[in-house]
Amino acid sequence: MTSKKKATILVVDDEAGIRKSFNMILKEEYHILNASSGSEAVDLYKSHAVDLVLLDILLPDVGGLNLLEKFKEIDPAVEVIMVTAVKEVPIAVKAIKLGAYEYIMKPFTVDDIVAVIQRALEKRSMLQEITYLKTELERIRPFEHMVGEDPKMKKVYDFISTISQSDGTVLIQGESGTGKELVARALHNRSPRKREPFVVVNCAAIPLTLMESEIFGYNKGAFTGALSTRIGKLEMANKGSVFLDDIDSLDLKMQAKLLRIIQEREFERLGSNKVIRVDVRFIAASNKNLAELVENGEFRDDLFYRINVFPIKIPPLRERRTDIPLLLEHFTNLYVKQAGKNKKRFSEDAVHALTDYDWPGNVRELQNFVERLVTITKDPVIQVKDLPPLMGNRKTEIKDLPLKDAISAFEKRYIAEVLEDTGGNKTRAAEKLGIHRNTLLTKTQDKD
Repeated sequence: MTSKKKATILVVDDEAGIRKSFNMILKEEYHILNASSGSEAVDLYKSHAVDLVLLDILLPDVGGLNLLEKFKEIDPAVEVIMVTAVKEVPIAVKAIKLGAYEYIMKPFTVDDIVAVIQRALEKRSMLQEITYLKTELERIRPFEHMVGEDPKMKKVYDFISTISQSDGTVLIQGESGTGKELVARALHNRSPRKREPFVVVNCAAIPLTLMESEIFGYNKGAFTGALSTRIGKLEMANKGSVFLDDIDSLDLKMQAKLLRIIQEREFERLGSNKVIRVDVRFIAASNKNLAELVENGEFRDDLFYRINVFPIKIPPLRERRTDIPLLLEHFTNLYVKQAGKNKKRFSEDAVHALTDYDWPGNVRELQNFVERLVTITKDPVIQVKDLPPLMGNRKTEIKDLPLKDAISAFEKRYIAEVLEDTGGNKTRAAEKLGIHRNTLLTKTQDKD
């Protein structure tokens, strides 16, 4: 079980008495590092994840303001409190302009310094949360809980509850649209890390050339266009969870780097030699069969074994048809409420027809379908006649349809049957169909 981690405070002062005093005051609540010089402070700062610095202005080898600039250059999010006997207003003003949180004069009271430290750390925590929320806001789903009472889904729920208290890596596999991210969020929300960030890395959406800077972050000047220091997804997720969606999209080189991070929990930003240590839980997901990719040399076996500590397989919607009426009702109520419309429902015959449909796009396809029907259907009851021909009657004879619709209907049925025969394996299905895998992905609207 993960406990609340103590914040790390670096005390930089050449007076041994001051360092000892801070240690006595703060050691119960925080992890304390001590430095008597600027050079020692920089070494400690580079080798530890420091949350806050208590910094003297006058040091034997470097000016405190210069050290403040150095700290902020390495990590703009670190909070620095200047603690000094120098009573010069211009220096205090410059320190604040350089990013110092507060400027405290010696001698100080214990209550005053403790209060300032608490406020500074609260600010740091809040800024980290805001950064996380900004990057993840667009990914929030229009519903918060998974819907389903099928025995296969109940097994998934039970397994989530069993492993949520662990920090072991999790591999979620399932077809596109089955709700892999929802499972990952459920794991996080039931874990001791639930109050910490849940950060998503969409491996398929990030170009390979930008993957390292996105995950690790970079320092100012690390490459052309790096005009400022930026923290990466791993730092955003510190003490929380990282969800690596479409992990199969990573090339072998990036897979090797990721393996080391998962094992060591440490990395370096681009353009920096400072080792950054993070405390995160890794959750990965793929709509491909990773075991087959390992056999084909497309995925590292050591990484597969490392992330497959707790495997979760999400069943496709066609294998849990009893959940379709529940999902239809759930999404209908959701979109009726969002659109401010009067209550709507599907007729019994429409529900039966939709339960008989295979839903190759799974829950995502059903969700988008319901949103469309709720929006365009004027009557309070959505009937079979309102459904597309293929959904409204799977028994419809191809010969009764116009040629274009008949070809489309036959193609969809045939693809769905082949996918079912291959257990959802799109690579094998594409080979059986005699088409490129990317063509199959397009035809099944396979988008995560």
